[in-house]
Amino acid sequence: MTKILDGKATSLAIEAELTEAVNARLAAGRKRPHLAAVLVGDNPASRAYVGHKVKACARVGFESTLVEKPADISQDDLLAVVEELNHNPDVDGFIVQLPLPDHIDDQAVLEAVNPAKDVDGFHPVNAGKMSLDLPCFLPATPMGIMSLLDRAGIDTQGKHAVILGRSSIVGTPMALLLRRNGAPGNCTVTVCHSRTQDLAEHTRRADILVAAIGRAHFVTADMVKEGAVVIDVGINRIPDATKKSGSRLTGDVDFDQVAPKCSWITPVPGGVGPMTIASLMQNTLQACANKDT
Repeated sequence: MTKILDGKATSLAIEAELTEAVNARLAAGRKRPHLAAVLVGDNPASRAYVGHKVKACARVGFESTLVEKPADISQDDLLAVVEELNHNPDVDGFIVQLPLPDHIDDQAVLEAVNPAKDVDGFHPVNAGKMSLDLPCFLPATPMGIMSLLDRAGIDTQGKHAVILGRSSIVGTPMALLLRRNGAPGNCTVTVCHSRTQDLAEHTRRADILVAAIGRAHFVTADMVKEGAVVIDVGINRIPDATKKSGSRLTGDVDFDQVAPKCSWITPVPGGVGPMTIASLMQNTLQACANKDT
């Protein structure tokens, strides 16, 4: 019988742990964690994501700051915002919400973030430390997926993991984490991408399949083997006349077709998304704690 990997319920359990940790910090006379987010322009999806993060901060007792800038901000002015946050002693961690407008060099902005405040885990210093299995801030989505596997008690030892997508935000770090010598970890990992030949041949061999390519319902039942664990990272908006908004969110996996073949599967929404935010909160608490010593 298929079991649902419930990211919403798991994230609430993590939030309860974070709330307890914040209360303990305050009782000991220590600083309240503070997360800042930089939002450039008025992309509706980005605004919604940042809103979820601000609400999560309120739930666990963090302080939060939202820095809003117009879409036509110059790169130099945006870099100045980053530099100001780098030097603000009250801000423990901050994120620059992606995507940025086309005239901004995303990588230049991400590299300007102080690695000690890079709670998104995107700075090359954190990426490099992750590749060497050194302490660092992990990217929030892969970190959340690993927590989901761990808390569900899913055995990954010696399993074949196939990842669809090679982005620096999800696919590449996911491969690094799943092949680590640890639990969860110790997988044999295959990374597939747009140039992979005979893609379904690879996915059908997966004990653990992570779909992170941004194409609605791309993974169909014939691509998945019986008993697989399927992690759907996709968030795609598709038309739906039955919804008031005229659309709904769906994943990269055709859930209705694929779920009956799985041992575990994440839903969309309510799977990986809430875990991403919970992991960001965990990184922020760690950034704050790192300043205690």
